[in-house]
Amino acid sequence: MNQTARLLIDSQCALGEGPIWHPGRQQLFFFDINNETLFAVTADGEFADSWMFNETVAAAAIVDDDTLALATDTGLKVFDLATGGMNRINEIEADKPATRTNDSRVHPSGAFWIGTMDRGAEEAPIGAVYHYRGGVLTTLKSDVAIPNATCFSPDGRIAYWTDTPTRRIMQCATDPDTGMPIGEWTLFADVSDQPGYPDGAVIDSEGYLWNARWGGSCVVRHAPDGSVDRIIDVPVSQVTCPAFGGKDLKTLFITTANKNMSAEQLAAEKVAGGLFVIDLDIAGLPEAKITL
Repeated sequence: MNQTARLLIDSQCALGEGPIWHPGRQQLFFFDINNETLFAVTADGEFADSWMFNETVAAAAIVDDDTLALATDTGLKVFDLATGGMNRINEIEADKPATRTNDSRVHPSGAFWIGTMDRGAEEAPIGAVYHYRGGVLTTLKSDVAIPNATCFSPDGRIAYWTDTPTRRIMQCATDPDTGMPIGEWTLFADVSDQPGYPDGAVIDSEGYLWNARWGGSCVVRHAPDGSVDRIIDVPVSQVTCPAFGGKDLKTLFITTANKNMSAEQLAAEKVAGGLFVIDLDIAGLPEAKITL
């Protein structure tokens, strides 16, 4: 039987995305990409802080208890949570105004996989996927439309990823020490016969993949062989990304979006763009820290 997530915060995000749990702060960080905002909230749904930027920021990596690394329009930047100060680490498509950053995640080795896409979300294949570790930026993929579902097996030996319009989640062997691909990309799960499109994803402590379904009103748990293990229903359609958090990492937080919805859809989905949550019997994994 399907389980259903409940509303934690009626955040009304145009494009809620990029949730990560910070164990040192016991806070969930997530973005409203379209409104250039970062939020920090407690496991109970209390707002701890928020920051507005003058550029699109889509994803974060943990540096330490006081600092994040942010994947922004113009590059990877260190962000001081106390002062709001930012310093550039590395440029990423700063010379391409038509693109912005999107789904990104840190590999267990400390490598940050960063995706970019068409700013207009027109599915033009002008995006890419980058690997950043220890000051070195490497292009892993080009001609990408909408990079999503970036996540890694607990031992760091498998990477998962999708180009959303293909409705195919792919997998690739990776070097556990560097996070670099060492094999060919192969099919993990074809979800074209399932609701919605594959969006953000996260791996749990058992090595199962939890994938948000844009337009599908759910998060799907895939077994390591790609089969569907369980489904978490979400009472809005545009589901974007899951993240494990809470003290025992057994709470699944789920971001959503209300962008591009008609008046009729907004009336039917009044809490679209909210942050949803469900308590599970399975623990997630702590987010790896980036190696700057």
